[in-house]
Amino acid sequence: MKMIDLSMEIYRGMPIYPDLPGPSLTVDEDWDTVARRTGSINYGAPVVTNHCVIFMSDHTGTHIDSPWHNNPKGFTTERIPLEWCFSGGVVLDFTDKESGYEIMAADIQAALRKINYRLKPLDIVLIRTDASRNWETDPDYTKNQPGMSAEATHYLIDNGVRVMGIDASGWDVPIWKMHQTRRYWEAHRVMLEKDYCHIENMINLHLIPKPFGFKLSVLPIKFRGVSGSPIRAVAIVD
Repeated sequence: MKMIDLSMEIYRGMPIYPDLPGPSLTVDEDWDTVARRTGSINYGAPVVTNHCVIFMSDHTGTHIDSPWHNNPKGFTTERIPLEWCFSGGVVLDFTDKESGYEIMAADIQAALRKINYRLKPLDIVLIRTDASRNWETDPDYTKNQPGMSAEATHYLIDNGVRVMGIDASGWDVPIWKMHQTRRYWEAHRVMLEKDYCHIENMINLHLIPKPFGFKLSVLPIKFRGVSGSPIRAVAIVD
């Protein structure tokens, strides 16, 4: 069994979606401070533990969006069904699509024909664009990517998919393309009509050696009452 890490590291100064607050990870109490506060230093135990504080948006790094992200009546992160988050994986290759391209249902169908695969209920479908290949060094990472249309998102849901992901900063086309078309986050707004979750900022999809026949684990942290959660996305390949 081989495990392939599909998640970004989270750190201060990392690339983030435009206008989101950047993460801050700091040491709140070092070992000496804890030892003095607890009094253990008085009994010959000067080095005990330290404590860190993490501040970040719930949509930082590799994360999953719950329906509440767009739908005020949708469910929040802690209610994402676990069976949605551990299932068979399918990688669809759209690395030939230019930045700003809107992936349509016909493109999904063509990608499935190319790998001779028929979707099954609860498959986790990953949209490979390779936008994240140089995510840490590319200053335009959040601007250069194709993205999913509402039509293509509906197509996946209608074929039994409940969790889908992309190796780019957003599920939709970039914001500059939205300004051109005057159509904004249409794929996200599918959540107003149907329950599903999508994952953004995945990495290393190019390292998965086959387009299907592997397992994916994309389990969220059980935060209550928020619209997204960081995940440790892992492909498990026999």
